[in-house]
Amino acid sequence: MIVFLRNNKVAMWVLTVLRVWLGYNWAVDGFEKVTAKGGFHADGMIMAALKAPVMTPAKTKAFPWYDTFLQLTTGNGKSHAALNAFSFAVSWGELLVGLGLIFGTLTLAAAFFGLLMNFSYLGAGVVSVNPTYIFIEFMILIGGYNSARIGFDRWVTPFLRSKFAFLNNDIEVK
Repeated sequence: MIVFLRNNKVAMWVLTVLRVWLGYNWAVDGFEKVTAKGGFHADGMIMAALKAPVMTPAKTKAFPWYDTFLQLTTGNGKSHAALNAFSFAVSWGELLVGLGLIFGTLTLAAAFFGLLMNFSYLGAGVVSVNPTYIFIEFMILIGGYNSARIGFDRWVTPFLRSKFAFLNNDIEVK
């Protein structure tokens, strides 16, 4: 399966269609948040995640590490600066992930950061489309460069590899 996703032309086209579809959805959600009248505020989602964390059937916290992360980074939801930073990161992150996937620019980074946001949403208890997005993002990541062959990464990746030696696969580790 990995060899197919990384090398096959049919896989390239399938991954491109999935990538653009996913990118469109991310970009639309992000654009709505960035241009929202009065700005987007993640306060409600964060406060809901802090007050009612995801629970296991045994009534224990399912993601205690995520709850601790939210408590520490937001001061239990009382730090306005942290809540504003989360709101900024969510809205612009969604938009940039979407644009990266649509245009095939820094595609693997966009898929990774989309994956990170999806897992954060799941940790907060928001299921929605996240499992579907996670599946597609994993397929894009597994597909590697083949996922972005039809896109600007055709030019961006070689340029970046020429400027930053650590991005080359042929570096010997001693």
